[in-house]
Amino acid sequence: MLRLSHEEPLSQPPLPQKYPQNSLNQLSFESNYRIICNHFLEFTRGRNLLKGQSLHAYVVKSGLHLIPLVCHHLINFYSKLQLPYSSERIFHETQFKSSTTWSSIISCFAQNELPFHGFEYFKLMRRNDEMIPDDYVLPCVMKACGMSNDQFMGKSVHCLAMKTGFDAHVFVGSSVVDMYAKCGSLGDARKVFSEMPERNVVSWSTMIYGYAQTGEDGEALRLFKAALWEGLDVNDFTFSSVIRVCGNSTWYALGKQMHSLCLKMYYYETSFVGSALISMYSKCGVIEDASRVFNEVSDINLGMWNAMMIAWAQHAHTRMVFELLEKMVNKGTKPNFITFLCILYACSHAGLVKEGKHYFAKMKDYGIEPGSQHYASMVDLLGRAGKLQEALELIEKMPMQATEAVWGAFLTGCRIHRNTELASSVADRVFELGHVSPGLHMLVSNAYAASGMFQEAARARKMLRDRGQKKEPGLSWVEEGNRVHTFAAGERRHELSSEIYRKLEELEKEVEHAGYVMDTTHVLREVGVEEKNESIRYHSERLAIAFALVTFPPERPIRVMKNLRVCGDCHVAIKYISKCTGRVIIVRDNNRFHRFENGECSCGDYW
Repeated sequence: MLRLSHEEPLSQPPLPQKYPQNSLNQLSFESNYRIICNHFLEFTRGRNLLKGQSLHAYVVKSGLHLIPLVCHHLINFYSKLQLPYSSERIFHETQFKSSTTWSSIISCFAQNELPFHGFEYFKLMRRNDEMIPDDYVLPCVMKACGMSNDQFMGKSVHCLAMKTGFDAHVFVGSSVVDMYAKCGSLGDARKVFSEMPERNVVSWSTMIYGYAQTGEDGEALRLFKAALWEGLDVNDFTFSSVIRVCGNSTWYALGKQMHSLCLKMYYYETSFVGSALISMYSKCGVIEDASRVFNEVSDINLGMWNAMMIAWAQHAHTRMVFELLEKMVNKGTKPNFITFLCILYACSHAGLVKEGKHYFAKMKDYGIEPGSQHYASMVDLLGRAGKLQEALELIEKMPMQATEAVWGAFLTGCRIHRNTELASSVADRVFELGHVSPGLHMLVSNAYAASGMFQEAARARKMLRDRGQKKEPGLSWVEEGNRVHTFAAGERRHELSSEIYRKLEELEKEVEHAGYVMDTTHVLREVGVEEKNESIRYHSERLAIAFALVTFPPERPIRVMKNLRVCGDCHVAIKYISKCTGRVIIVRDNNRFHRFENGECSCGDYW
C-alpha cells in the first residue's frame, strides 16, 4: 500500500470501537460504506489524522476504496488536514472517477492555496473528455480562479458554464459572483448577481463582501438591507462582512446594532462573527467590548487570537499581547505570519527593540520565513527607536527588494528623529520604485521641511503634482447619533461652527493657563509666525474635540477618528484639554489609538 504522508507505514488498523469488525461484516454493503463515510466526516471535523489513517487502511483492505463516494471523503479528509498530495495519490488510485471525485481534487488544491494545481486537473478532465463539468466541478474551478486572481481563466470557465446551461444553477452562479468580486470586477459580479434566476445566502453574502473589500461601504449596507427585506436567512459570513464595514468606517452605533442582531440570531459565538466584532470594537476605540467578545466565545480560532492581539497592540496594551501569545501557544494553536506581524507591531509602538528582534528571529522556529511586511515592521521598530543606521543595514540585507512600506517606515523614522541627511540619501532610491503612493511623496517632502529644507520639500510636492496625484487631505470625524461629523483643518462649513470656534478659544485660554505652550515646529510650511499659529490652532482633531465638548453629555467619552498621524503639538494640547475638562478623549490616527485622560496619554508619548 502507498504511504500517504511522511509518517511511518500503516499496520493493520483497529476499527473504531463503536463498530467492531464482526458487526460491520453483518451489515449490508451500503450500510457498511455509509458508516465509513460518517466516520471520515467525524475525523475531518476533529482534525484527527491518526484515526483517519487507520480507517483508510481498513478501507483499502476491505476494497471499499473503489467506491467514488468513499474516495471523495478520503480526498476531503486529507485536504482539510492540509495534506493535498495525499489527496492527489488517492485520486490517482481511484479507478472510477465521478463528477464528485474531480470536484474534490480541484477543491482540495484550491483550499490548500494551490489553485494552479486545481487548474491542471480541470484541464486534464476536459482533455480526457471524461465528462462535462457540472454544478459540482464548476464552483470548485471558480474558487481556484478567484484565489489566483485569474480573471481571464474565470471568464473562460464562466463561458463554459453558460454553454452547458449550468450558469443558471444557484451554486454555479454564486461561485461566478465570488470569482469576479475577488478579481476586483465588481461591475461584472453585480451584473451576474442581478441576472441570477435564484439567489441564496452565498450569492448575497459574496456580493456584500465584495463591496466591503473595495471600500464601498454604503453599497454593502444597502445590499444587506435589501437581503433582509427579501426575508433572506443571512448567515455568520454575511454578518461578519457587514460588521467589518462598520469597523472600517468606525460606525460604532451601527456595529452595536449588528452585534445585537447576531445575539438574537445566535451567531455571536461563531469565529467569523467573533473576529469581526473584535476588530470593529477595537477600530471604534472600545477595547473593553472587544475583550468581552473574545472572552465570551468558546471556540477561539487563530483568526480571533490575531484579531485580539492587534487590538491590544493598537491600544498600547503591549503586555496583554505577549500574554495572549503565551496563552495561544499553551492551548496548542500555532502562530502564523499574521501573528508575528501583530507582535512586531506591538514592539514597534512600545519601543521594545530587544523583544522585537527576539520574535523576528523566533519566526523560523515555526517554519515561517519573514516577508516584506515583517521587514517593514522591523525597520519601523528600529527607526522609531532612533537606530536609523541599523534599519538601513537591515534594508540592504533583505532577501527581497525593499517595498514602499519598508521605505515608508524608514522615512518615518528619519522624520521623527529629524535626520534629513539619511532621508535625502534614500529619496532617489524611493522614487526608483516607479509609481509610488502620494503618502510616500509626502514623507519625503515632510522630512525635508522638518529640517528647514523647504525648496527640496517643494520639489517633492511638485513631482507629486506632475504625476497627477494629490496629497490625502487631513480629516477627523466623530460620530453623534446617526451622523458622522467630519472636519478639515480651519474649515467653517459645519452648522455649529460658531460654537465650535468659541469653544476652541475658551480651551486655548484654559490650557495655556495650565502650562501649554504652542510648538509651531510641527508646521511644515515656510510661512510667518502668525500664520503658523493660526494653522496649528485649528487642526481637524481640535475641531472634532471642540464639537464633541459642545454636543456630548459630560459622562460620555469622546472618540475622534483621524486619517493621518496626529501632530506633536496637537498631542500635547489634547493632553492638557483632557486635564482641564476632566474628559476621556480617545483619538485614533493612522497608526494607533491614543487614550488621553487626566493629562496623560496611553502611548507614553511614543508613537
